[in-house]
Amino acid sequence: MKTSEYIEDKINKLPKGYVFTYMDFMNEVTRREAIIKHLNRMAAAGKINKLSKGKYFKPQETVFGTLLPDQHQIVKDLLEEDDKLVGYITGYSVYNSLGLTTQVSSTIQIGKREIRPSFKRGRFRISFIKQKNTINKENIPLLRLLDAIRHIKKIPDTTIEKSCIRLMALLRELKTDEQIKLMKLAFKYSPATRALLGALLSEISCKAESELRDLQDSLNPITVYNLNISEKVLSNAKYWNIK
Repeated sequence: MKTSEYIEDKINKLPKGYVFTYMDFMNEVTRREAIIKHLNRMAAAGKINKLSKGKYFKPQETVFGTLLPDQHQIVKDLLEEDDKLVGYITGYSVYNSLGLTTQVSSTIQIGKREIRPSFKRGRFRISFIKQKNTINKENIPLLRLLDAIRHIKKIPDTTIEKSCIRLMALLRELKTDEQIKLMKLAFKYSPATRALLGALLSEISCKAESELRDLQDSLNPITVYNLNISEKVLSNAKYWNIK
């Protein structure tokens, strides 16, 4: 089979929106230059779309135009190394899905232990958030909540109080053991994050009283966290030194 025929046959079998590079064809075709040239010819002909330099995707056409790949496809190479999970999509990228804002961001934020400067990939800006905790599939939903609490002032198109109300609704959905795990993960976050988490969990009457005390004991009793939250939203804000 010719290089061009092999490439087109493999692309035809890919799902729409799938992001790929020339490396996806190197197992069967070893001529790197020939692969790149043919992919560029296919892009010029409109058979595939170019996401950014060296990255292509199989387009899905709608009445509104070509759909972009989902965010996981766009950054999947940054989330795994040697088949091991090393990063997760968070921040601006998930505020909408968590119901914290109606705004959809063109910035994709990734939580990782090892971070790098932000950069552009197509129409998206890719940025990174330092994550000191172990990243695994079970932790990711909890880490996303902690990231939202940590960056509560930066959630777009909302207020801190509205964000607190929504976060409390999300925390209520967690089982007690998940709330406990959330608090343990919080010890690798800033004191301000731990304070707000403690206040939110206390407000929803979290049953893990021992863990809440440990969280409170981890805070400097003379440090005040200025968030401008009324007692109507967080009745115990003063106990957690939140103003």
